[in-house]
Amino acid sequence: MNKNKTNRYMPFIMAICVVLGIIIGTFFSNHFAGNRLNVINSGSNRLNNLLHLIDDQYVDAVNIDSLVDKAIPQILAELDPHSVYISAKDAAAATDDLKGSFSGVGIEFVIRQDTIHVQNVIQNGPAEKAGLLAGDKIVAVDGKPFVGKIVTNQEAMHRLKGPKDTKVKIGVIRYGSKKVQTFTVTRGEIPTKSVTAAYMLDDNTGYIRIKNFGENTYPEMLIALAKLSQQGFKNLCIDLRDNSGGYLTAAVNMANEFLPEKKLILYTQGRKSPRQDYMSDGKGSYKKIPMVVLINEGSASSAEIFAGAMQDNDRATIIGRRSFGKGLVQQQIEFPDHSLIRLTIARYYTPSGRCIQKPYTLGDSGDYEQDLLTRYEHGEFFSQDSIKHTGPAYHTGIGRVVYGGGGITPDIFVPEDTLGMTSYFKEASMSGLILQFAFTYTDDNRPKLNNFKEMMELADYLDKQNLVEQFAVYADKRGLKRRNLLIRKSHKLLDRVLDSRIIYNMLDEQAWTEYINQDDPVIRKTLEVFNNHAAFPKKPAAPTKATKATKAAGKVVKKK
Repeated sequence: MNKNKTNRYMPFIMAICVVLGIIIGTFFSNHFAGNRLNVINSGSNRLNNLLHLIDDQYVDAVNIDSLVDKAIPQILAELDPHSVYISAKDAAAATDDLKGSFSGVGIEFVIRQDTIHVQNVIQNGPAEKAGLLAGDKIVAVDGKPFVGKIVTNQEAMHRLKGPKDTKVKIGVIRYGSKKVQTFTVTRGEIPTKSVTAAYMLDDNTGYIRIKNFGENTYPEMLIALAKLSQQGFKNLCIDLRDNSGGYLTAAVNMANEFLPEKKLILYTQGRKSPRQDYMSDGKGSYKKIPMVVLINEGSASSAEIFAGAMQDNDRATIIGRRSFGKGLVQQQIEFPDHSLIRLTIARYYTPSGRCIQKPYTLGDSGDYEQDLLTRYEHGEFFSQDSIKHTGPAYHTGIGRVVYGGGGITPDIFVPEDTLGMTSYFKEASMSGLILQFAFTYTDDNRPKLNNFKEMMELADYLDKQNLVEQFAVYADKRGLKRRNLLIRKSHKLLDRVLDSRIIYNMLDEQAWTEYINQDDPVIRKTLEVFNNHAAFPKKPAAPTKATKATKAAGKVVKKK
């Protein structure tokens, strides 16, 4: 009976076995036989399948993570110039400047002759509390020597930064001593300020310099405004020169402080990102103060958002040179290993409707990266007539003409100051010799320089030290041939730059800013605008009938 039942089901069992054999054979044939391209070339998982095949079948062992780190940037490079990949080891450093703080020991340093030199110690920071001083040379970290070729910025950051409340032992050699002293520093939160200067340019004019747009930029600006209010400022200059941008929300919040209610600050829009308008709410405390905004070719992204909002709403006069031209919005996406990409998802548009993104070619960033050099060679830094507008014309609220397609063009152009510029100065600057001399001089004279706590006092002292002659001797010994005629032509410029760097080394960035602003032509133009009560843009005069007829005929009217 059992034997008959087995015979009865045998054909059915054999049929199932044949089907299973076909399925299994097809699977192995597709995945491990010769025709793997069928798998690789199907669907949206080709890259993932390729990596699996390499990991499983490649002749040698391959570090897949390293392969991915190299492949992703190449993929993003085929897009726009601002979509980028940041590896896990670089991610923290890439975001620290914008976060408002990081965990570390609280020093500024430079690396000279394969040794870390402490340039500044952050006030009330962990290093200062532990006893470190500006001028100390760091020669050991956690009991291990840290000098020589191993000393790089990246390695120094790796060793000195760390989680809050962790300890690090730092061995230093102090000025005038050969003995190594060891200090135990408990790491803490170190603020990174984006508002680097706030002071009065004259009795009526407040000045705020903002170097980027981070998490704390808006509250830092409010604190700066409160400080200036106590000093009775009636005009405001906001300096965004060389501000490379940052968080869009920081720029929006800042612009809101100066605009009346229901004014468009900007809007963003992309293929998968519906239009989003950013409007002012009218709650700002400084909606009517006369204002000037300073920009140059280093002003980008959020700096351009703010400048564009002020210009298109006729809220402030923009002074300087044409800005960088970054009108693309990136979304930051983090991977499980803490690496991240910044992917362009939209364009932003100023209130008049212009996108100020300068032209680029997908997958070709060469010309894009050379744009500022091209501008310089074409004379744009020195002549307003050299500015080439690649985008259409738009109009501000009162009818002034503005242009898209390549940065914010200032209302008042101020050329780059070339007074005293010679080949000797250029070589001295580009070679790094000016910075090296300034640091060496600071280090060698720190006991004397410590007596000066105010910028003007220190500047007066430095003016009497014949620094240009000392620099010429120093540079000549290091390969920059002395050229007396060119040195005389550049004497004032050399003196100014040397003084400014020593002031920065001994005091802080605000003192440095105050010093270089003293004879800055852009600052002079700013004060002139305020003195003439011309900070609020004026409505352009309506063209006369004669003017319209002349334009239509393509002729130029000459007054006699």
